[in-house]
Amino acid sequence: MIEIRWHARGGQGAVTASKMLASAVIKEGKYAQSNPDYGAERSGAPLRAYNRVSEEPITLHCMVINPDIVVVVDPTLLKAVPFLEGTDESATLIINTDKTPSEIREKYGIQGRKIYTVDATKIAMEELKRPLMNVPMLGALVKVLGSIVKVETVEEEIKKTFGKKLSENALNANVRALYRAYEEVQSE
Repeated sequence: MIEIRWHARGGQGAVTASKMLASAVIKEGKYAQSNPDYGAERSGAPLRAYNRVSEEPITLHCMVINPDIVVVVDPTLLKAVPFLEGTDESATLIINTDKTPSEIREKYGIQGRKIYTVDATKIAMEELKRPLMNVPMLGALVKVLGSIVKVETVEEEIKKTFGKKLSENALNANVRALYRAYEEVQSE
C-alpha cells in the first residue's frame, strides 16, 4: 500500500485531484481511498487530503500519518506547514516549484527522501490561464507512481469529472496540463 498526503490551499483543487486519482486507480481494478482533511476553512487556508492506493483491499480508514509520498501543490506552504511531518528518509516529495530538486534539498535542508519538482504554476498559467495547479500536480504524481495507474486512465477521470462543468477548450487545457506535468517532472 502507498500512502499519499497532499498539501494545498482551499480552492486549489487538491481534494478533487485526490478523488480523481482514487477513481482512476479503482477503474484499473486496484484499491484506493481519498479523504480530505479540512473543517470550515475558507478559500486560501491550508488543507490536507489523503490517498491510499494498493493492489490489495485497504482496511485502514483514518488519516495518513506516515505518508510514503507528499505532494505540495502550493509552494508557499513549504514555509507555512510541517510538510515533512511523519515522513522518514524513504519518503518521496513532489513539489510545485520552479527550483530543481537539488535546490529544494539545499534550501530546506532535506535529508534522504527522493525529491521531484515540477513547475505546476507555470503549466497552469500557460495552459489554463489560471493558477489551478491540481491537475498538473496530479500528472507529476502519476509519473512518480509508475505502473500503479496509467496517465490515460487519469485523463478519462478528468474528462468525467470536468466534462459537464467546463468548455471543451478548458477541458482540453486540463488534459494538456496533465500530460505536460507528467513529462516535465524532474528528479535528482
